[in-house]
Amino acid sequence: MLSEPAFKRAIAFVDGQNLLHAALEAFGYTHPNYDVKALAEAICGPRGWNPVQVRFYTGVPSPGDNAFWHHFWSAKLAHMGRQGIHSYSRPLRYRNKLVRLADGTEHTVLTGEEKGIDVRIALDIVRMAHRNELDVALVLSQDQDLSEVAQEIRTIAQEQRRWIKMASAFPVSPTTRNRRGIERTDWIPIDRSTYAACLDPRDYRSRPPGPGAS
Repeated sequence: MLSEPAFKRAIAFVDGQNLLHAALEAFGYTHPNYDVKALAEAICGPRGWNPVQVRFYTGVPSPGDNAFWHHFWSAKLAHMGRQGIHSYSRPLRYRNKLVRLADGTEHTVLTGEEKGIDVRIALDIVRMAHRNELDVALVLSQDQDLSEVAQEIRTIAQEQRRWIKMASAFPVSPTTRNRRGIERTDWIPIDRSTYAACLDPRDYRSRPPGPGAS
């Protein structure tokens, strides 16, 4: 039995798009209005974990593909940097996707997909565990591709003969269809009141000034 440390260093790894879609389904929020530093603190505090770092990962469209959301993410990521949050962004890749509506009709829509985010999160968790930089890997995501990381964390804990935990936190409400966290991790549901207490008061959705604007 590995001894549980009195002071538990927690690092939060936030999949921005996964968290956004979960909050949309659970609470109806249509844009990334979360304050991930506040969320990490709200989750860690009651469990006696000490949030020593927050890391944020997201896909970002190019200005040519979507100037509005490029500006949004540029502004939000810049603010996160001022908060001391480590951010990692990748370009969104766009492709046509066939969508079938409830009335049976089919439509082709252009959707953005992010590549490499789950790989980057996995590498960072394993690297930081190997370097003994964390005791708790708190992942705000339900991406099952990360379940293999949880198994690797168990192996590292045995090799280093120390206590390490990996947890998966995600928004949940009566409208949530996916109520499963990442397999082989501790599941932490985020209820509406907890999420609502951790909203970012800044709104980055204003469009950037056009040419010639003062």
